Amino acid sequence: MDEQWLTRVQQLRRWTRGGERAPHKPLLLLFMLGRLQRGLTGPVTFIDIEGPLAALLRDFGPARASYHPEFPFHHLTSDGLWVISDAAGKDARPLGTAAGRLRSAGAAGQVEAEFERALIADPVLLAAVVRALLDANFAPSLHEDLLARTGLALEVAETAAGPAGRRRDATFRDRILIAYECRCAICGYDGWIDGEVIGLDAAHVRWWAIGGPDSVDNGLALCALHHRLFDRGVLGLADDGTVMVSQLFVGRAPAAQAHVVSLAGAQLYSPQPGHPAVASTHRSWHSAQVFRGPARLAA
Repeated sequence: MDEQWLTRVQQLRRWTRGGERAPHKPLLLLFMLGRLQRGLTGPVTFIDIEGPLAALLRDFGPARASYHPEFPFHHLTSDGLWVISDAAGKDARPLGTAAGRLRSAGAAGQVEAEFERALIADPVLLAAVVRALLDANFAPSLHEDLLARTGLALEVAETAAGPAGRRRDATFRDRILIAYECRCAICGYDGWIDGEVIGLDAAHVRWWAIGGPDSVDNGLALCALHHRLFDRGVLGLADDGTVMVSQLFVGRAPAAQAHVVSLAGAQLYSPQPGHPAVASTHRSWHSAQVFRGPARLAA
């Protein structure tokens, strides 16, 4: 495997300010890697990539009033992994991030040619690049969804070390389950089989991939359903210790009403005495960077 390309991906420069998420470049690369795995090589016009990339930014990025696929389309060129040109084959970087200019110039982007050849020749490299992008930018519960949306047929496996050498604390899950007495902090689910907890996860409030610590005050015990919904921004934590449910969530069937909609305003289960509740800094990060507000009013 050609390690230089994996290193470049791991060192991908991302805009950051005060813990804000900016998964624009990783989402563009995942979209292009999905095309590549399906045998679609070469350039893609901005017009063709604009809609799908905007949808990925809407569904897997922070909630925003608008989404800007033109930003990663232009800025990814600075990482040596992506090139853009206009309809005449000239360098399109001078067009900047004006979406209208990119459209009218027939701008197209493609994975850097040598990088593309390396990915085609080595499926192990492609898998390693995908895993690096997922682990460094998204909560593990979202990996399967992202693979499905980008058309990547890879086995999901979470690596133990991140791009900066951080390692996950192997005791985090046990400490969270003990703190919450093996019970989902949102719905109270506490399933067991043969003496083993099943369907219950230790969720980071501020994602580990975005610098969240493996500490009890940054964790919640959540059932598999509510973990997935929490990481997708359907569920959130209000300052008063109650559950928030996004107004954007639609679920009319009795099961959706009972397990999601009716949770609006419900009291979050507290950790047992001696263990800290979720810290306000982590709760605020999730509300700003993950939860898809506004919140529903309590029933």
